Amino acid sequence: MIPLTYTGGSVSTNGYLLETPEGLIVVDAPEGMAEQVRATGLTPLALLLTHHHFDHVEDAAELAQMGASIHAFAPMSPDLTLAEEAARWGLPITIEPYTVDRILEGEQTLDLAGQTFDLLHVPGHSPDSLVFHLAKQAIAFAGDTLFAQSIGRTDLPGGRNRQLLNAIRSQLFPLPAATRVLPGHGPETTIQQEVASNPYLQ
Repeated sequence: MIPLTYTGGSVSTNGYLLETPEGLIVVDAPEGMAEQVRATGLTPLALLLTHHHFDHVEDAAELAQMGASIHAFAPMSPDLTLAEEAARWGLPITIEPYTVDRILEGEQTLDLAGQTFDLLHVPGHSPDSLVFHLAKQAIAFAGDTLFAQSIGRTDLPGGRNRQLLNAIRSQLFPLPAATRVLPGHGPETTIQQEVASNPYLQ
């Protein structure tokens, strides 16, 4: 199963599509993701949110209307979406209300469409940040936790730099070295590359 990457929205946010025999699993919902799903001709089975920041949820409500159940660490809230902050920054963001169908806080795994995701809580960028790890495919959907040669911002409301660094080291760096890290922004990387040379984590 090879994830397809879609990048959209005002801050070039990555979302991912996983085709399964039962339907499409979508990871994050930047602006334009719903149209991308329509273009596949497949039914969206589920939407996995790595966190609720505005740029990752702009199309969440539309995907829910298309039939996707929403899975996230916590319920939607203004404190987590940062929609008010985005408006103050002058970004053209509109967040339609959506409901999280399954709250994942405290859960260790998520089984969907024959796939088992390990759930890794990696706070520090946002309190609700989850990494969805497909061990059999050696893929980690990292959201805004770990990037190629960088880490998620910690200067936003709810961000804590030391907490993020500690969570990356304890939750992500123990993953197999060859694990592909598919981040919320920018190119993919691997655990091996980031352990070896990420300047924020040396």
